[in-house]
Amino acid sequence: MAPWLETLRTGDWLTRERMRLWAAAVLAASGAGLLFLIVTSNGLIDYQGRPLGSDFSNVYAAGTYVLDGKAAAPFDWPAQFSREKAIFGETTQFYGWHYPPFFLFIAGALATMPYQLALAVWQGVTLVLYLLCVREIVRFSFPNPTPGEGKDFANDPLVYLLALAFPAVLVNMGHGHNGFLTAALMGYALVVLDRRPVLAGILFGLLSYKPQFGLLIPLVLIASGRWRTLAAAAATVALLILATTLVFGSDVWRAFFASMHLTRVEVLEAGGTGWHKIQSLFAWARMWGGSVPLAYAAQGAVTLAIGGVLVWLWRSEAAYPVKATALAIGAILATPYSLDYDMMVLAPAIAYLAADGMTRGFGPWEKSTLALLWFVPLFARAIAEHTLIPLGVLAMLAVFVLALRRALSDTAVFTRGAPVPSS
Repeated sequence: MAPWLETLRTGDWLTRERMRLWAAAVLAASGAGLLFLIVTSNGLIDYQGRPLGSDFSNVYAAGTYVLDGKAAAPFDWPAQFSREKAIFGETTQFYGWHYPPFFLFIAGALATMPYQLALAVWQGVTLVLYLLCVREIVRFSFPNPTPGEGKDFANDPLVYLLALAFPAVLVNMGHGHNGFLTAALMGYALVVLDRRPVLAGILFGLLSYKPQFGLLIPLVLIASGRWRTLAAAAATVALLILATTLVFGSDVWRAFFASMHLTRVEVLEAGGTGWHKIQSLFAWARMWGGSVPLAYAAQGAVTLAIGGVLVWLWRSEAAYPVKATALAIGAILATPYSLDYDMMVLAPAIAYLAADGMTRGFGPWEKSTLALLWFVPLFARAIAEHTLIPLGVLAMLAVFVLALRRALSDTAVFTRGAPVPSS
């Protein structure tokens, strides 16, 4: 094997100093990019003519309808576009509202503030929740740090530098999106799943504001016999639906379900968002010229395969961080619609698998592939646009396979006493 290939296999190139330098460089570039957007903006509009925080504009516009007592209006695309133009100008781009009605509570609360303040509060609060989630994952993975041996990773500045510099953070902030909240809900639910099963269920239930990421969570909870968590999640969703209906009326649900057809046909199947932006098997097939039925078939086959793997994995004797990693990555791979800002959910997956590797040793290719997964949100969209190579999907699949390999090694240890592979 060539020396450079052997270095990639072992991951010896990924030193602590290199991680610090690369993370600092990405964070500095990200901060400069965001600052440039702000200082070159004209009121609410950036230099490209888009609202600051682009996608957040649809949340704010929907919130203003909530304050007007017209909660069903955001699901009417012409009405939503009309409100966005009233706020951001006639030349603004249309940003559709696709969330379940209970997300209107957050939209309405944010719309009580001026737009720039609402954007700052939304991103700032959810960013803090994300960082706290990372801290809890590290504490969970290293509960008993050894004094004087540099193993108190929960207080290691490098951990938070890597979490802040994770390129999906820049993508999420540039779009004013909800990736921080999604990552925090998924990550913290996994942290407390065994210790506080009801709280985990509540957090999983709240994640239903992005229902496409919850396809496999009930399956895993059933397969692993976590009935209290499943019941708490179901009760949370039921209470959200009840509260939404009592506050906004039943018409909001009719409007939501009616709008789902347009969302499916125009945004997903016709690629209105852009195939290069969507990080899924469905978009991969469509980007390469596949028909809609073929894309659904490919996505369905992969989703079923991942679901089967997760059922086996969560019933096995594999280490918990491996299970958590696989579920977080599987949640993205299982849905046909996820964008690069949704790759924030990969942060808990990376944290869990990295912590497991630091505790029990890394296997071949694991360090290098984890590094690729950390970097990939930075250029997944651009590479797919210019080369038609779905690097984001490929990186997620690679780490999912490596997590499965660790799980197989764990079950071998449990059944035959075989050693866990390490580099």
